[in-house]
Amino acid sequence: MQKNKQTTAIIAVIIVGLILAVLILNTEKPKPTDEEHEHTGEVMSGENTSEAAPHDDHEHAAQAQEILKGPHGGKLFTKDGYGLEVTIYEQNVAPEFRIYTYQNGKPLDPETSDVSIELQRLGSKAQLFNFVRENDYLKGNATVEEPHSFEAKVTAKHDNKTFQFAYDQVEGRVQMTDKQLTLNSIEVLTAGPASIKSVLNLQGEIKLNADKSVHVVSRVGGIVESVTVNAGDKVKKGQVLASLSSQEIADLRSDLLAAQKRVGLAKSTYVREKQLWEEKISAQQDYLKAEHDLREAEINAQRIHQKLYALGASGSNKGLTQYQIRSPIDGVVTNKKISQGQVVGEVDSLYEISDLSTVWAEMTIYAKDIGTVKVGQKVTIRATAFEAETTGTISYVGALVGEQSRTAMARVVINNANQTWLPGLPVNIELVSDEVKVPLAVSVEGIQTLRDWSVVFGRYGEYFEARPLTLGRRDDKYVEVLSGIQVGDRYAAGNSFLIKADIGKAGASHDH
Repeated sequence: MQKNKQTTAIIAVIIVGLILAVLILNTEKPKPTDEEHEHTGEVMSGENTSEAAPHDDHEHAAQAQEILKGPHGGKLFTKDGYGLEVTIYEQNVAPEFRIYTYQNGKPLDPETSDVSIELQRLGSKAQLFNFVRENDYLKGNATVEEPHSFEAKVTAKHDNKTFQFAYDQVEGRVQMTDKQLTLNSIEVLTAGPASIKSVLNLQGEIKLNADKSVHVVSRVGGIVESVTVNAGDKVKKGQVLASLSSQEIADLRSDLLAAQKRVGLAKSTYVREKQLWEEKISAQQDYLKAEHDLREAEINAQRIHQKLYALGASGSNKGLTQYQIRSPIDGVVTNKKISQGQVVGEVDSLYEISDLSTVWAEMTIYAKDIGTVKVGQKVTIRATAFEAETTGTISYVGALVGEQSRTAMARVVINNANQTWLPGLPVNIELVSDEVKVPLAVSVEGIQTLRDWSVVFGRYGEYFEARPLTLGRRDDKYVEVLSGIQVGDRYAAGNSFLIKADIGKAGASHDH
C-alpha cells in the first residue's frame, strides 16, 4: 500500500512538470517598441501631411512629423497628391528660394502654381516672398538673408485649391535667461550713434630734450685733481663738478698778477707826474706819458682778467694752477667721462648734464602715414615696460625721409616733472588723426566671428541670435555698422564669446 502511494506521487510530479514545459514553450516573445526609432529634422505644422512612419501613440503623440527631403535636397510638403519642395540655393549667387512642384510624385509645371512664403524672424517684421517661374522651378524675388533662422509659412494655389504649409528653422541661436546673463557677467548694450576716432598707432622712444642738455668741456688742458659728482647725481647751476691742475691757468694768473703790479706802478708814476705838472715843476709831456702808460697797464690787466673769466677761472692768487669745472645748468649728470689723474684737453667732453623736467618722445613715421601726421596734433603716449600714460602735442615733424629706413621722424615734448619717462624707454604712441560721428555703431567687445561672418548676438526675449554685419570704420571702442542691425537693437557686448561657445556646443547647422 505504501509503495502504491509513492508511485502515485512521482507520477503527479512528472505530469505537473510536463504541463509547465508546454506553457513556457508556447509563451510569445515581446515585440520591440517604437522607442528605438530616431527622429530628426525641422518641425512641420499646418495642413500638410507626410509619409513618415507612424509614431507610438503614447510616447510620441506631442511630437510633430518629420519633414521629408525632396529630390533637390529641399523640404518636401505634400497634400492630396500635390507636392511642393522648398530649397535655398546659394551656389555662386546670393541665397534665394527655389520651389519645385509635383503632382502625385511627378514633376509639375511650376507655371500652374502661385506660391508665396512669409518669413518671421526674431526681432523683425514679417518678410513676404513672391515667386516667378525660372526654368523648371519658381524663384523668390528677394535674397534670403543670413542666418537662415526663421518661421516660414508657405501658401500655394493650384487647380483652384489652396495649400498651406509651415516649418521652423533655427541657426545661430541660443536661449539664455536674465539670471544666466547675470551669472555669466554678459553685458547687453543698445546699438546707436557713436564717435569713431581714426587712430594711427606708432612706435617711439624717449630721448633727452636736446634743447635742455649740455656737454661740459674743460676749456683748458690739465690733470684732474678731484671729481666731486658722478653719473646720476643731481647738480645745481655753478656747482663744482671737478678740479684740474692747469699750467695754462697758472700762466694766466701769473700774467694777471704782474699786470696788476704794473698798473699799481703806473698809477703811482701818473699821480706824481700830475702833481709835478700842476706845480709847474715838470713838463706836460711827462704827465701825459705817465697817463698813457697807466691806461695801457690797466688795459693789459683787464685783458688777462677777461681771458680767465672766459675760461671759467677766477683771478684769485690762491692755488695758481687750480681750475674748477662747474655745472652750467640745474639738472642730472647723464654721462661722465672723467676720473682722477686723467689728462684732459681743452675740447674733451667730460660731462653731459640734462634737465629732465621735460623729455622728447620721438616716433617713427612710415612713408604711407607721413601725410597724416601734423604739427599740433594730440597724441597719447604709453610705456611698453610698465603702466604709464601721458598726453602731448606734436611739436616737430621731420622734413626728410631716411634713404635706408624710408621713414620720417616726429617729436613730442613731454612734461617729466616726476621723472617717470626715462631716456631710452620704448613707447607706443597713439595719434587721433580724425574723429567722425556715425549713425550706428556697436562695441568692439560685441564683435565675434561665426562661420565666415562678423556678427553680434542680438537679444530677443530670452534668445540670442547671430546677426551678420557689414562693418565700416572702427577705433578701440566702437565699430561702425553699415548693415545687419538697426538703431535701438540690443546685443551682447562684454563676454559675448560665451554665447558663441554655447552656439558651438549646440551644433547649430547651416540648413537649406
